[in-house]
Amino acid sequence: MTIAISLSPEIEALLREKADRQGQDISVVAAQMLTLILESETPDSQEDIQAIQQGLDDFDCGRFCSFDEFAESQRRKYNLPAN
Repeated sequence: MTIAISLSPEIEALLREKADRQGQDISVVAAQMLTLILESETPDSQEDIQAIQQGLDDFDCGRFCSFDEFAESQRRKYNLPAN
């Protein structure tokens, strides 16, 4: 598949420098970088977004505790000193 994108001169220069350092064609380096970014974002980012939304929903429904209550529960749970 061929996709044409427009890059600023600065970004193109950075990409060319990276390709030259690696001794690879610029299109190969661009494809590798895009693949890495897309693969690293998809599953984890969606899970993170869902967890954040769940926390916001819980807060809106009144399901929350103070930081002191949370800290105390974590100290009990993990047998941590009180300071």
